[in-house]
Amino acid sequence: MFISFDFGIKKIGMSVGQKITKTISLLKPFKINNSKINWNKIKHLIKNWNPIFIIIGLPINLNNKNLLFLYIILKFSIIFYNKFNIKILFHNEFLSTKEAKYFFLIYKKKYKIKNIYLDSISSKLILKSWINDNIV
Repeated sequence: MFISFDFGIKKIGMSVGQKITKTISLLKPFKINNSKINWNKIKHLIKNWNPIFIIIGLPINLNNKNLLFLYIILKFSIIFYNKFNIKILFHNEFLSTKEAKYFFLIYKKKYKIKNIYLDSISSKLILKSWINDNIV
């Protein structure tokens, strides 16, 4: 079992999936209030899903506009690892948010997806890409 995070300024999108069946489910994103993360909610998530490791999307692009955001994500990752001692893997999330917005516009009526799940859709795309890249 894996949990994927798409770190945003106001929310952290999340999804959970597994490699064997390649199934991925959206989880309700966590809100970030005043730049503070509710670690108790994440602790509850870890307890419920018991992931093997965590996949976190990194905004890597060619022009490196996101260096400050990259720093924030890496800081989050270090704190996360120190709190939960779960292996963290990073995966390039370049264009995942744009792809998630496209997916949302096309499928929102068919799958009855709410706008609040946009960050979690991005997380799902990150996890799907990671699974596809790491098939043994």
